[in-house]
Amino acid sequence: MTRLEQVYKEKVVPELQKEFGYSSSMEIPKITKISLNIGLGAASQNSKLIEPAVEELTAIAGQKAVVTKAKKSIAQFKLREGMPIGTRVTLRGEAMWDFYDRLVSFALPRVRDFRGVPDRGFDGRGNFTMGIKEHTIFPELEIDRVELPKGMNVTVCTSAKTDKEGKMLLDLLGMPFKK
Repeated sequence: MTRLEQVYKEKVVPELQKEFGYSSSMEIPKITKISLNIGLGAASQNSKLIEPAVEELTAIAGQKAVVTKAKKSIAQFKLREGMPIGTRVTLRGEAMWDFYDRLVSFALPRVRDFRGVPDRGFDGRGNFTMGIKEHTIFPELEIDRVELPKGMNVTVCTSAKTDKEGKMLLDLLGMPFKK
């Protein structure tokens, strides 16, 4: 059991139970999965960008990333169906808890001029999405070996029914929201 999972069971669950008055312990929100995505629009012209992105996302997540391909052709973007346009990985279980711990403990504090994560990334159902401008904030990457700094999306999916429940869950788990 990871450190953050233990914090969830010992501190977060009773706090959420007290705040929202759930009738069943199965109603208490929890993180179900975390999805990481790096979109590489430039990869349609230069396919050599995909391989380093897959390796870097695999190092960050600790799990093999997959290449995403275009679903249909778009002439204005010079894009054909099946061309590689990004890479993604979905984390669940222990890998998910490990990544979330590294994200809030190490990566986010390394962002330049960091004043907290804006809470406008909630989708209305308790899931939270945020963008990271430079993926080099993760300690798993050797900055010297990274050719291009890439942005990435991080989506934290929860079983919360509302944004208020989702925000409180992530807040209690250490997500540094703006005040």
